[in-house]
Amino acid sequence: MTLTSAIKPATSQKLQPSTQAIHPKYRKPKRTHTDIEILCDQFIRVDSLAVSYAALAKGLRMSITAIENRKRPLPGFRSVPRTGVIYVMHRAYELGFGSHREEWSNLGQGAPECGVLEGGPPRREQILVPPEHHEYGPIGGIAELRQKVADFYNEGYRSDRSSRYTAENVSIAPGGRAAMTRLAAAMGEVNMGHFIPDYTAYEELLSTFKGFVPIPILRGARSGYHSTLSEIEREIVGRGLSAILFSNPCNPTGQLVEGRDLDGWVGLARDCQCTLILDEFYSHYIYSGEDADQPRMVSAAEFIDDVDSDPVVIVDGLTKNWRYPGWRISWIVGPRSIIEQVNSAGSFLDGGANHPFQREAVDLLDPDFARQETRAIQREFRSKRNFMLARLRELGVQIEVEPAGTFYVWADLSHLPAPLNDGMEFFERGLDRKVITVPGAFFDVNPGRRRAQARYKSYTRFSFGPSLDELEMGLDALDDLIHER
Repeated sequence: MTLTSAIKPATSQKLQPSTQAIHPKYRKPKRTHTDIEILCDQFIRVDSLAVSYAALAKGLRMSITAIENRKRPLPGFRSVPRTGVIYVMHRAYELGFGSHREEWSNLGQGAPECGVLEGGPPRREQILVPPEHHEYGPIGGIAELRQKVADFYNEGYRSDRSSRYTAENVSIAPGGRAAMTRLAAAMGEVNMGHFIPDYTAYEELLSTFKGFVPIPILRGARSGYHSTLSEIEREIVGRGLSAILFSNPCNPTGQLVEGRDLDGWVGLARDCQCTLILDEFYSHYIYSGEDADQPRMVSAAEFIDDVDSDPVVIVDGLTKNWRYPGWRISWIVGPRSIIEQVNSAGSFLDGGANHPFQREAVDLLDPDFARQETRAIQREFRSKRNFMLARLRELGVQIEVEPAGTFYVWADLSHLPAPLNDGMEFFERGLDRKVITVPGAFFDVNPGRRRAQARYKSYTRFSFGPSLDELEMGLDALDDLIHER
């Protein structure tokens, strides 16, 4: 099997709509017209009033029909489910999150706080846009930024290796999802492994593109949400995998593959000719080291022998590790043969990243700047991590494995009193207290809804991405909720 066996020319990829109409993880039972009439009988029992129950029921039926018609897609379209974080935020906005943000605690937040951190470099406050930057940029990104990304990996992870990344090994994309979409559109007709639990957006990504077959690989609490090399090799060989997609550190569990283990994964990809696609967006949020003053970054780039023949693709960007999510600048780093294909996919999928912001991103990739930012991140987020872990345990929430990376805590609610021991109920009741969480069921990546059973119903992902003050306010509110104060 060759390196590019998992990749095909992007121009031949056809998007086919999924048959899934409504996201079943948050589908609620519909009331029938008979249900409405029964409700009328139950709740309107004032005989002295001249009320026509039949007329009222008819009016309710008309209202329900109007709502259903408004939600039903127009001809030619399908209902597209919202991913986990987007869904919970949509519900929060319905209840006033947008107009009264200061009253809410967003413990479902999928982005880090973006302000100044103690000891960190100054934050960008102004951007100068020369007239020539108003023009379209290249689909694969401007050459200066692509080379800066290549230099960042060469200097940070490959200083002792002869094989070096160049600008031709880098594709700049408008955000992480766009980068993943480019890769998915360039995949051939292969079996692609993915892990459970993992990033919620993978589910729709793996459902929409029909060229490859997504194969789930379960990781559970007994193994600390880790997989051994022998287990991965058995999956690759036994299921005929040509690619594996996973986040490292993992969203939502915070578990990290590093050092010898990560070296083994890269070696296994090389030996089995199975492309590793690593989502490294949280690779600067590392807490496994003992010295908090020494910033640690983890990347598979450290263990790649040949940048153009080892089947390893890295996806990262400014969103998390530089704390500029609104810039929508990400990159794909890998063999040139793959970069050519993902750039072709970008030509019809997204048209390229924001031109002015690409220029500004160049300086952010200076190694000294990145180290200073990472040191500040790890000091601040390690403190918030420890605070959240202690408070959750006080509330009776079970932490099976502490996060070694990311800014999330994967928590088991099963020991809480009903109905708070259910992740979706916990989320809904939390909204009443103006606290946002993400139910664990959203991380049960199930492309195409091929599995009937759902996992992680008693789990929730808590984020310590917000400020410490917001974390404290939110956890106090959850304390009141659990103890019915």
